[in-house]
Amino acid sequence: MTGRLDADVAVVGLGAMGAMSAWHLARTGASVLGFEQFGIAHDRGAAGGESRLFRMAYHEGPEYVPLLRRARELWWELAEASGRDLFIPTGCLSIGLPGLAPMVNVRRSVTEHDLEHEILGPDELAVRYPQHRLHDGEIGILDAAGGMLRPELAVLAAAQQAIALGARLHEHTAVRGIEPGNGGVTILTDDARYRVRRVVVTAGPWTGELVPAVAVTVKPIVLTWFAPADLPAYGPDRFPAFVRDTDGVHLFGCPVLDGMSVKCGFADVWEPLAGAQDLTRDLPDAALRPLSDAVRRFLPGLHPEPIRHNVYMDGYTPDRTAVVGVLPDAPSVVVLAGFSGHGFKMAPVFGAIAADLALEGGTPFGIARMSPARFAAAT
Repeated sequence: MTGRLDADVAVVGLGAMGAMSAWHLARTGASVLGFEQFGIAHDRGAAGGESRLFRMAYHEGPEYVPLLRRARELWWELAEASGRDLFIPTGCLSIGLPGLAPMVNVRRSVTEHDLEHEILGPDELAVRYPQHRLHDGEIGILDAAGGMLRPELAVLAAAQQAIALGARLHEHTAVRGIEPGNGGVTILTDDARYRVRRVVVTAGPWTGELVPAVAVTVKPIVLTWFAPADLPAYGPDRFPAFVRDTDGVHLFGCPVLDGMSVKCGFADVWEPLAGAQDLTRDLPDAALRPLSDAVRRFLPGLHPEPIRHNVYMDGYTPDRTAVVGVLPDAPSVVVLAGFSGHGFKMAPVFGAIAADLALEGGTPFGIARMSPARFAAAT
């Protein structure tokens, strides 16, 4: 690449994946530019909602466990480096009939990777965690390594660590174009052009606007908060983070962390958006009614009308597997996208992978199934 370089690597989008990528890149001593169209730790993308689940015993399959194991180590490293409480180790409780695919995957995760866990039969589960109203035959698998993460604080902590290590992060600076070529990449903003050796695109729901080869479907993530009648019964010491699959309902939630409410949410039930610009934050009562009905059925100790709600969004792929890798036709472009509502917990390790790919061209982590080439091959 000829001409002056503004940095070794640019990171476009400084949400969870971008902030973690900038942190890891800066840790290597590389020169880093970052671009965020909003402010750092904004609430318009996928990383928000005050808390997010961390699960090591994974519903999506045991192949994720090595990534999750390293991610958990990195969460603690970031917490120590930043001085912020980012990880709350509550454990994570999976509830469902033992033959359901998610429960089978959780069990495979703990057995194949020797994870610390407890399997609770119906009677023991009812006694230990009476907050949940169970159906006949349902069991619980308690993942001891699970817990809660603080998403906004985590993004802020990673970005601040990157800055402390020399990264130059530009807030309120939208990237209008990414032009690979001539051995490097040109980044276009409203006010300037930047030349870098590599670019890491971590633009979440906006990815398709910048990298048309990586088309993701934008879907809302709706989170709701419910007030418990017995507040101490839903504290982190008595009510672990949970994921439940019953009668086709996939409900997840976390204990009281704000002093007054339990957070709950659904997965994969909200209609796609035409694009990120169509995100609506204020939902009508009818849209929230299914969540209220699920809380009434499964968590009877909570007042079933949400005291508040918020809406975030993420990019989804057809196979619910992320796109992580170098673009086949543009080796100077690394893309991390399409985390399909279950990527935040792995953000630190994906940041490390992004740094590997941008600086070394490869990574020791097993990400072959996430290759961007799989969609190009299908067209």
